[in-house]
Amino acid sequence: MNVIRFSDLCAQGKVAAKRVFIRADLNVPQDAQGGITEDTRIRASVPCIQMALDAGAAVMVTSHLGRPTEGAFKPADSLAPVAQRLGELLGRAVPLVSDWVDGVTVAPGQVVMLENCRVNPGEKKNDPALSRKMAALCDIFVHDAFGTAHRAEASTYGIAEYAPVACAGPLLAAEMDAIAKALLAPKRPLVAIVAGSKVSTKLTILQSLAANVDQLIVGGGIANTFMLAAGLNIGKSLAEPDLLDQAKAVIAAMQARGAAVPIPTDVVTAKTFAADAAATVKAATEVADDDLILDIGPQTAQALAAQLMRAGTIVWNGPLGVFEFAAFENGTKVVAQAIAASSAFSIAGGGDTLAAIAKYGIEAQIGYISTGGGAFLEVLEGKTLPAFEILGRRAGA
Repeated sequence: MNVIRFSDLCAQGKVAAKRVFIRADLNVPQDAQGGITEDTRIRASVPCIQMALDAGAAVMVTSHLGRPTEGAFKPADSLAPVAQRLGELLGRAVPLVSDWVDGVTVAPGQVVMLENCRVNPGEKKNDPALSRKMAALCDIFVHDAFGTAHRAEASTYGIAEYAPVACAGPLLAAEMDAIAKALLAPKRPLVAIVAGSKVSTKLTILQSLAANVDQLIVGGGIANTFMLAAGLNIGKSLAEPDLLDQAKAVIAAMQARGAAVPIPTDVVTAKTFAADAAATVKAATEVADDDLILDIGPQTAQALAAQLMRAGTIVWNGPLGVFEFAAFENGTKVVAQAIAASSAFSIAGGGDTLAAIAKYGIEAQIGYISTGGGAFLEVLEGKTLPAFEILGRRAGA
């Protein structure tokens, strides 16, 4: 994808003494007292900020945090805890600036945090007047927040339209490269794993992937709907009977291309949805009317693992079963370990997927772990993200 990369501008000496506005994704979880409980996103933003400082820029960083009401700032909306944590990671003070839209004082070699951008009236609607004011603050706009790349807002899109230079930060550029490698020019076979509770939330993703992948593995409640479409009894398992025609259409689309949607041959069932429920492995043809399917069976898991070991590229979104419960985690665990052991290039995204990766300690074995939930899903749907579109357009300007 043709975009200007901030790393290239730094290497070319085009950043020294410039005012650099970085849109980061610092939307971290907090406890009731406002303390940060997990700082991955802040740590992920450090390379871009440090790159700008090392290049001699005057650096401004902003992000949204939570769901504030525009024009009605509350103390709970403040990026103060984020600024403090960023300062600890950078080894320097990071002053927090409020009411910054009409002007920011920052010198080359300094970094300031601009208060929660989503409090500014007009932010979410991508107001042109607000966007122009933001753009006037800087010489270079750097988009480094893939988690917001699917939103066209003033601090993610509008500013990129009007800033003198608009470019991709290292985090966003890495996402672009991984997506291109996995979906635009994949090494075959290309295998996609799409799992979750409902087909309806991922139907367009399934339809889009069915036209491109060599194998489409479904899991969770989605797999139950596909089992139902294949004529199997799923008992009282979570499923969407009203979407059977769509599931059948995805299966048919794959078959027409000589590809497949593997239907589980065995499953793990329980009578109740609980961590201590008794787990029973059954053939997929022997599910009782009062059974809940909570995982794929060991035979199915091993078959999928063998297919993943032969893959050239793997795209993974969603666990295969209720992996939070020990009795129903085997399918997700076996598949996760197969992805880790495979020589394929793998890209994984989505909150539950990241939780599974962390649980099984395979972070280092995944080719690329996406930082954006909604943005990652929209890429899988085949959509062009607003951030990619505007940065590509500005690169050609």
